[in-house]
Amino acid sequence: MSSPENEARRRSIVSDWYRHIEDDGYAVLPGVFTADEVETIARELAQALEGSAEAPLRSQDGTVYAARNVLQVWPPAREIWRREPLPAILSAILGPDFGLVRGLFFDKPPGQTWGLPWHKDLTIAVRDNRLPSSHFCKPTRKAGVPHVEAPLEVLQGMLTARLHLDDMTSDNGPLRVIPGSHRLGKTCSDGSTAALPILGRRGDVLLIRPLVEHCSGRSREGTTLHRRVLHLEFAASAVLPDGYAWHDFIPGELGSRLFLCRGSG
Repeated sequence: MSSPENEARRRSIVSDWYRHIEDDGYAVLPGVFTADEVETIARELAQALEGSAEAPLRSQDGTVYAARNVLQVWPPAREIWRREPLPAILSAILGPDFGLVRGLFFDKPPGQTWGLPWHKDLTIAVRDNRLPSSHFCKPTRKAGVPHVEAPLEVLQGMLTARLHLDDMTSDNGPLRVIPGSHRLGKTCSDGSTAALPILGRRGDVLLIRPLVEHCSGRSREGTTLHRRVLHLEFAASAVLPDGYAWHDFIPGELGSRLFLCRGSG
């Protein structure tokens, strides 16, 4: 049982991260997972993706560099994030009715790098994107799953957790962000002198609003570093406008269970 002093310290930590995310739109939480835990996560996730025929995107030599439908392909992703302070921060920002709605995986394998221009994450996965709507638009299908562009009020109630499975350095194409750009709605520019790289260690978790403008550069030529990321999206509510429904919604408030890697005791 936590002491009053420990509880007060926990609340103070959550409050500090809350302010960072509200002001800048993102925050890097250091050392949420240990090196051994990250190794186990990376190994099990890789095995699951190799055994999946549809979810991964592969290069010509078969190397997996991205994957959708991670919550189905690797079920531990549904619970892995239940490690303090993540649940407490998610609840503080999104409210008690929040839930996990999508999981993705990204890598920049050595010699097979890629990049993305400045953008904001505007699409969500839904059960049916054919319903008439005055809120949702631009229906598409990705890896067999219906997607739509979400309205501003839905995106403002979302937060993404990106678990770094590798160190993030200037060599392996780190994410670059424009702090505070989440307050500009869907408006997107072509970059800014205010852009900052997101650097960190394996086991760190980046919490970021989908409306933060960001890009991703290519890895430097000759690097031997991967850039693997487990990307988990959370929403404030299971309810969507116009009768739409999230493709997945895993409620966040399930108690204070902590994730333990298999074989870690």
